[in-house]
Amino acid sequence: MRVLVTGANGMLGRDLCTHCVPDSIEIIPTDITGDVTRLDITNPGNVRSVIGDARPDVVIHCAAYTQVDQAETDPITAYRINALGAEIVAQETARAGGAMCCISTDFVFDGTAARPYHEYDMPNPLGVYAASKLAGELAVARHCPRHWIVRTAWLYGIHGRCFPAAILRAARSGKPLRVVADQCGSPTYTRDLAQALWSVIATPTYGTYHAVNAGQATWYEFACSVLREGGMPDAEITPIPGSDWPSPAKRPGFSVLTSVRPELSGRHPMRHWQAALSDYIKALGDAEAGLDAA
Repeated sequence: MRVLVTGANGMLGRDLCTHCVPDSIEIIPTDITGDVTRLDITNPGNVRSVIGDARPDVVIHCAAYTQVDQAETDPITAYRINALGAEIVAQETARAGGAMCCISTDFVFDGTAARPYHEYDMPNPLGVYAASKLAGELAVARHCPRHWIVRTAWLYGIHGRCFPAAILRAARSGKPLRVVADQCGSPTYTRDLAQALWSVIATPTYGTYHAVNAGQATWYEFACSVLREGGMPDAEITPIPGSDWPSPAKRPGFSVLTSVRPELSGRHPMRHWQAALSDYIKALGDAEAGLDAA
C-alpha cells in the first residue's frame, strides 16, 4: 500500500513515518519544509501534481495550523490551512482514486459535557482554530467519500514542542510552575497515535474515529506525572484555575475523548496515558543523550 503523509516533518508526521510502520506500507513523506517532497496544501496545482504523480492508495493528512491563540487574530491563515488545505487535499485524493485519513482535534467540542465525547456527539467549536478544524472535517467528508476522520487530543512527542518537554525545561531551570487544574482532557503520545492510525487505515470501515490514550487528566495532573517520571517529584508546582491563565482563545473545560468504534475501542484499545508518558520520558532521555553526545 502506498501512503502519502502530509506534514511529515511535524511531531506526529515524523513518528508516523518512522514508528511501527507495517512492512506492507510504502511511505511518501511530504511537507512544505525539509528534505522531503515539497507539498503546499493551499496550492491546488502543487497538490494535484504531487498526489497525481504519487497515486497513493491512502493520504494521511497531518499538516495543520495549530497556533490556537494566534488563530483568533489571524483567522484567514487558520482557515486557509485547516479548512481550504484539507478540502484541496481531499479533492485531489479522490481524483487520484485514493482514500484519505484526516487528523482532527478534541477542540471541535465545547467542553460542557459531563462524560467523555464519542464520535457521534455533536461538535460545537468555541474558537477560530476549532472552527477551522471542523470546517476541514466537513470538507473531507464532502469531497472524499472514502475517508477516515480521526480526532485526537493533547498530543506530545519527541519531534517538536509539547507540554511535557516544556514542563521539564521549566523545572530544570528552577522556575516555579503554575499549571491549570480545571481543564481536563486526554493526553496522547504521538507514537501511540501513529500505531492507531496504521490500524485504522488497515480497514475499509470509513467514518469518524476518536484515538487517544486511555484515561483522563487535568493539565496540573499531567504536569505532576511528567515531573515524577522525569525524576523531579519535588519541583515547585501550583494548581491554578484557567481564569488565572488568560488566553485569546477559549479552551473547552472538559474535552476527554472516547471511542465507540470497535476498530479502536475493542480490537485495538490504546493504553493508559500514564504508561505512554513513561515511555515518552525514556525516549526523550535517549534523544537528549544522543544530542549531547553529538
